[in-house]
Amino acid sequence: MPDYYVGLMSGTSVDSIDATLVDFSTPQPRCKACLNMNWPLSIRNDIFATRQLADNRLGSLQTLNDATGKVFAQAVIALLQQADIRADEVTAIGSHGQTIRHRPDIKQPFSLQIGNPALIANLTHIPVVADFRNADIRAGGQGAPLVPAFHQAVFSSQQNNRVIVNIGGIANITVLPKQSNGQASSEIITNKIIGFDTGPGNSLMDAWIYQQTQQAYDHNGDFAASGISNKKLLTSLLADDYFQQPPPKSTGFEYFNLPWLEQHLQGIPIQPQDVQSTLCDLTAHSIVHAIKLYAEKTNEIYICGGGVHNTTLMQRLQALTTIPIRPTTQLGVQPDWVEAMTFSWLAKCRLANIPGNIPTVTGAREQVILGDITYPVS
Repeated sequence: MPDYYVGLMSGTSVDSIDATLVDFSTPQPRCKACLNMNWPLSIRNDIFATRQLADNRLGSLQTLNDATGKVFAQAVIALLQQADIRADEVTAIGSHGQTIRHRPDIKQPFSLQIGNPALIANLTHIPVVADFRNADIRAGGQGAPLVPAFHQAVFSSQQNNRVIVNIGGIANITVLPKQSNGQASSEIITNKIIGFDTGPGNSLMDAWIYQQTQQAYDHNGDFAASGISNKKLLTSLLADDYFQQPPPKSTGFEYFNLPWLEQHLQGIPIQPQDVQSTLCDLTAHSIVHAIKLYAEKTNEIYICGGGVHNTTLMQRLQALTTIPIRPTTQLGVQPDWVEAMTFSWLAKCRLANIPGNIPTVTGAREQVILGDITYPVS
């Protein structure tokens, strides 16, 4: 019998919602259907506007919380229609939500995602698991990244030391030492896995090209490829304290944003395409530097997330290392759907009361059960 869960994900760039229908009835999860849906422009603009709010004003977001919840529900309904699956065939939805603020390093740390789970549950008639980050934060962790536990369960190897690189708005890596013989692939190796945010993935490149050309992203990395990286600027960017900070660590648009870039641009005469090229190199260099520093025995590198479609970025990553770099397609999972599948898997863990965090990744004191369950009103 199929064991269906839906996973929902919307990243830092707020470009679209990824929805996956995943069957967990076999040892290797199978993506039954997947859907990518654009945010309505008005809601996308409202989400970006919240980034200007002070932390103590974020409680006024209920209208946007409801609006985003309705859009997430629409994505689920469209996904199930596409797959010809009834709502009562789905056990639960795991909804990451849309991150509005991620502040794990302040005196009273928190991470806020919107997308009202009660609305999603009532509109889809499916239980929803949401708010995955804050249980880890309450246990002293960063609340992110959460994908390494799924990476370990699905992508680990008995033959090779692997690194999984997720290049979304922010890039993160998961270091997967080869498993011992007889070790269950679903077992979370809490004392060996390392994972953390390496720094900007696509977010700065997206923000810069939009400012310059009003394009949402750099298609194939063509704008970056048309420029020449500025060594002085790249050195300045890579000297930022974040890149020197040891894990566990996580970051977001609150830190890596256009004002941060503009501080480094002061006094450097440079063409827009050369800035784009340098930002592409920043992402590549920071990822490879992290791998060399924390995963020196790596045999294989696999890429997931939207960055896999940036041909220029992929070429520059490979130029920095002799380790083969491949998309996670070669491991049986399409790169675009890994994050959304993660939250369907985390929903399954929550319903089974299985901890979903890895303390060596997030810095939490202990493993904890992630997420809150909201049931539809009958």
